[in-house]
Amino acid sequence: MPLRTLIVDFNSFFASCEQQERPELRGRPVGVVPVMAETTGCIAVSVEAKQRGLKRNARVDEARRRCPGIIIVEARPALYIQYHRRLIEIIESCLHVTSVMSIDEVACDLTATFASRERAVAVARRIKAAITRGAGACLTCSIGIASNSFLAKVASDMQKPDGLVVLDDADVPRRLLDLEIGDFVGIGENMERRLRARGIDTVRKLYAATREELRAAWGGIEGERMHARLRGEEIPLPPPRHQTVGHSHVLPPELRNETAALAVLHRLLQKAAMRLRDMGLFAGGLQVSVRHREDRGWSNELRFNETQDTLQLIDALTQIWERRPARGRAPFKVGLVLFNLVELPGHTPDLFAREQEQAHERLHDVVDRLNRAYGKNTVYFGGAHGATGYAPMRIAFTRIPRPELEEIDPQQSKVIRPRKK
Repeated sequence: MPLRTLIVDFNSFFASCEQQERPELRGRPVGVVPVMAETTGCIAVSVEAKQRGLKRNARVDEARRRCPGIIIVEARPALYIQYHRRLIEIIESCLHVTSVMSIDEVACDLTATFASRERAVAVARRIKAAITRGAGACLTCSIGIASNSFLAKVASDMQKPDGLVVLDDADVPRRLLDLEIGDFVGIGENMERRLRARGIDTVRKLYAATREELRAAWGGIEGERMHARLRGEEIPLPPPRHQTVGHSHVLPPELRNETAALAVLHRLLQKAAMRLRDMGLFAGGLQVSVRHREDRGWSNELRFNETQDTLQLIDALTQIWERRPARGRAPFKVGLVLFNLVELPGHTPDLFAREQEQAHERLHDVVDRLNRAYGKNTVYFGGAHGATGYAPMRIAFTRIPRPELEEIDPQQSKVIRPRKK
């Protein structure tokens, strides 16, 4: 089959951005954390830390033990998003970006002009050189090239850091057979257990399994799709749907009391509601969670007619908060999730409160526009008073936040310009 897809996977992206920004970090093990605390986990570690055996999600105290001399830095999400956007521009100047898979991974289409192995490798090298030139030498990437995005992703993981791997017809399945079953996208721990229960415990057996056997193992059409992807067929994935919108926050010591925890929840809720409106979605339920150090904590939820009205959501938060047990214990972490999301065509307005709903829509439109235009916490509802600085931006693997909708610390942000040739 022809080579159709090229995937660019940036190595240790958050840590590499920090090393590019701060020359004193280059060549040294670095861990990036959401908050500066020994009990938090590293959301990213540098290539140098990985070479010493450290993995992402390691707690800071563990990272210090396993990697003496590691430098711990606080995450700057706005900076990483700016690098992400600049890197997209750089890659686009070499090859069309067809899909942004995450903040550190993109897919490109090779079918127009780069389908031969030689030309595909040449454009991959041009991309690497352009990134070094335009974003900096610390921003390395591993590139995988194959006949579909599934195998290209496998290829991008086979040689890190700074790798370039091609999987064409001559390489499949030969170069796959030494991998582990769990190395493939779509095979998590649960699926791996199901496969092993059916005697499929190696990649060789996985590849030899029939379409019907994989359908039975997966319990449906996804097994047939896996069979096809392993053989280089491009099987489009359905467009992602937003199932929930939510935020959580580990409270700093000065906010570990009930009054401050509620204020942080108000800030998280106002932030989530703004995101909801920006996506054109309505929520039909709210779940609130409170965790204490000594146990897993408490959560409760409330369902209601779908809304994107912050004031209605605040009322739901108040009702849930009144249900909480064990008053007086110091909260350690709070979070909330908006669920039962529907798009505008599926939303049924409340006929008995339509006039109020329209008035609130105008209010929220003004509030959202003021916050976009003038920045962080220009206007907010009073329940968040005292906690407006405690809902920092977070980057999930499959969700890249828009800084325009987030609370941006000016110290996190800078303009990244291409380097002069």
